[in-house]
Amino acid sequence: MSDGAVAVRVEGLTRAFDGRPVIDRLDLTLRPGEFTALLGRSGCGKSTLLRVLAGLDRDIEGTVLVPKRRAVAFQAPRLMPWKRVWRNVLLGLDGKPQRDIAEGALAEVGLGHRSGAWPKTLSGGEAQRASLARALVREPDLLLLDEPFGALDALTRIKAQRLVAELWQRRGCAVLLVTHDVEEALLLADRALVMRDGVIAYETPVALDRPRAVGDPGFAALRSRLLTELGVDEPVPTGAAA
Repeated sequence: MSDGAVAVRVEGLTRAFDGRPVIDRLDLTLRPGEFTALLGRSGCGKSTLLRVLAGLDRDIEGTVLVPKRRAVAFQAPRLMPWKRVWRNVLLGLDGKPQRDIAEGALAEVGLGHRSGAWPKTLSGGEAQRASLARALVREPDLLLLDEPFGALDALTRIKAQRLVAELWQRRGCAVLLVTHDVEEALLLADRALVMRDGVIAYETPVALDRPRAVGDPGFAALRSRLLTELGVDEPVPTGAAA
């Protein structure tokens, strides 16, 4: 790809609800192969922006250019309980269901042995991996992730984060991750954005070596800056001077 290549270009995007703009003349560019994390307080429009990029919300003004091949994974896996896991992976795809394609995607997320299971028998982490497989089977050039780890316990969340990082490095697609978790954003992303007042109010590259550690001084400095941009005051360590 040339340095000037873009995966997503958004110019002057506005999305209003009942006359109130949630997204207000927003501009955004995502580069091919780039992992971008989008942060912001609840209600700032993060998920609305993701739905627009996914083509699920078209009641907009402005310019939105995205790849034809794109996929989205939400916080809720949204598996159909009356379909086996492999059939859930193929939901929405045209043509005759091809189990081998579904099983290939399931194997990629470490769930090949559960392809014939019913969704209700899956753990939370397994259900989220099935949701990721459903996104991957579409061979996306843009992968949109809307709080995909939010409902997982701490240990399962760490495993899911590592899985997404591995899949991204293997696939090479552009990723936009919507999250409330600053540490998650810094562990995964090449660039972190903060959304506020309907626009991208702040952005910073995350120029840290991988794999990343929360105890790294550079990580801590970026974390502090992002928390400040989000309007969060970090607690003063116990015993610190007043």
